[in-house]
Amino acid sequence: MSKEIKNVERECREFRKTFDSLRGEIGKVIVGYEDIVENVLISLFCGGHVLLEGVPGLGKTLLVRTLSSVFSLEFRRIQFTPDLMPADIIGTNIVMEDHATGRRQFQYQPGPIFGQIILADEINRATPKTQSAMLEAMQEHSVTSGGQIRRLPEPFMVLATQNPIEQEGTYPLPEAQLDRFFFKLLVPYSNRAELRTIIDRTTTGEDPKAERVMDAEQIIWAQNLVRHVVIAEHVQDYAIRLVLATHPEGEFAAQITNRFVRFGSSPRGVQALVLAGKVRAMLDERYHVSFDDIEASALPALRHRILLNFEGQAEGVTTDDVLSEIMPGTPKTLEQKLDVP
Repeated sequence: MSKEIKNVERECREFRKTFDSLRGEIGKVIVGYEDIVENVLISLFCGGHVLLEGVPGLGKTLLVRTLSSVFSLEFRRIQFTPDLMPADIIGTNIVMEDHATGRRQFQYQPGPIFGQIILADEINRATPKTQSAMLEAMQEHSVTSGGQIRRLPEPFMVLATQNPIEQEGTYPLPEAQLDRFFFKLLVPYSNRAELRTIIDRTTTGEDPKAERVMDAEQIIWAQNLVRHVVIAEHVQDYAIRLVLATHPEGEFAAQITNRFVRFGSSPRGVQALVLAGKVRAMLDERYHVSFDDIEASALPALRHRILLNFEGQAEGVTTDDVLSEIMPGTPKTLEQKLDVP
């Protein structure tokens, strides 16, 4: 075995050990939601952003705060409200007076977006104009104000919480902004045992704290390591065909796609599948991506990148329903034949 391969194996083992430590520390504060925590961490190591959807009071905000603690990153919280303006997020130029000379000049005052872990709380309660202020920051890791481009600190991650669209006082996120999120995660209600643990922790004086596990430099190292995991051409092609199966009337479109889907996933969907698959491979002590790694990330990576047509909405079909039918109907390789009635 070559020295280079040994180094890769050692780094991957170290990554998994650190990942397990992160889950353990977050678990001291967050009860349950193991899948949510894992997917949030996967998104971070892929350099992506996460949209958390669930009704108020399920611990979404607490999860983001805990995440900033275990990574010792600068945490900023933005409460989205209908009267929030773009300048309240990215900052603005204000007039400052030099007391010594009496001269006045414009000086840039950074907004709360200049952090590393950004909690965009209840993002769908702000108007579309304000929501769009996040687009450049999420995609380019920079903001433009006063004609100047200003870089954001690295690593940079936005975790947005969203109340279900059917609740009053919310605005659906634009498709262009939804596409910027690496994963969309649905936060469910806690079960009976989890609620018992939550009550024990919050009504008896307990105050568990999560300890720091990684710093910014280590996160950037891990993000670079992820991109060196190998993916075979036929596995990559499977991810591509999964995304193409969401495109209505396309070569690989499924029957449910042609019936209920208006627009399918963008190329960012394939990027999310492959990168998330690389992280999952390392967590399973493998150094190559498998078909199962791709499938495990399909729902969170693609559910928000599919737009249903009127018939799909009228029938009560969800994008998860579409994907759940697409995945078993997409062969792992083109030579594989499916027994479809």
